[in-house]
Order: sequence, then structure tokens, then C-alpha cells
Amino acid sequence: MKNKIFLSLAAAVLISACGLAVKSVDSKDIGLRKTSLESENVELLDAKYSQALAGESVLIERSFENAPPLISHTLEDMLPITKDNNICLSCHDKAVAKDLAATSLPSSHYFDLRKNKSTKDMVSDARFNCTQCHVPQSDAKPLVGNSFEAKFKSEESKKKSNLLDVLNEGVK
Repeated sequence: MKNKIFLSLAAAVLISACGLAVKSVDSKDIGLRKTSLESENVELLDAKYSQALAGESVLIERSFENAPPLISHTLEDMLPITKDNNICLSCHDKAVAKDLAATSLPSSHYFDLRKNKSTKDMVSDARFNCTQCHVPQSDAKPLVGNSFEAKFKSEESKKKSNLLDVLNEGVK
């Protein structure tokens, strides 16, 4: 009986000590905003996006193999992308890209991974909203340092996706 009382007291002391040791975290200490999450008075970074027109911009190297390419030109008058209107496809669809000297959508965009079949000449519904993965770049300074170095299988993969080929390779 004495052992049960002693163990109960020891457990109570231990639980109390753990509760005192936990520090509360202020919302200003979470994330990169450094302001209260309840405050909407956030000072936005002064960043400038590319004003180069489509067809006149310089291709940006991918961040890593099969990373979605970054948008190197202005998006002025190109958004929003809707079910009935996707301006991106007027240059990047594989049917016209070569003639316009634009980067063509890769084969992975013409393949439905859920149904495991080609969509032939139609862009997969899952790939239709371009800005879901592709983003414009600004001249904003990084908020935190980054030492990541991408490894590419080939020079070509710095500018071209081979995602469908990689998926078909499987695990080796």
C-alpha cells in the first residue's frame, strides 16, 4: 500500500514538473511573418515581378529535376485561369508550342495518373490550373538562407521534365 501511495505521489510530481517545463509559444515566434497571426497589419515585401512579355523572357533553370518550371514572363492579363479560358495553353500546348518557340507542356500533362491512361491531345484536368504549380519569380530577397544544391541526371533535365519517364522507371 505504501508503494502505491509513493508511486502515485511520484507520478503527480513528475506530471506537474513536465507541465511547468513547457513554455508557451507566442504566435509572433511561429513562421516567417514575425507578427501576431491575429493581426492583418502585415507589411508586405517590396518585390518586383518580371515585366518581360511572354516570348521575350529568359528561361529560368529548374530548382531541381522535374520541378515545375518557373514563370519567367509577366502574367498581366493572363489570369485568372478558368474552365473556359486558359491563356497559357495558347502558347504552351504541344500542338502550337514549337511553332511559337515556346516551351511545350511535357507528356506528363497529357496523362491522367488517376486513370493511368493518356489524355491524348487534351491536357489532363489535374494539370489544367497552371498556377497551381508554376509561379512567377520576383526579385525578393530570401527570408532564410538555403544551401540546397539540385542534382540533375543530365543537362537536358535542367530545362525539360522527364517525370513520366521517371514514374515509369519505378523503384530500383
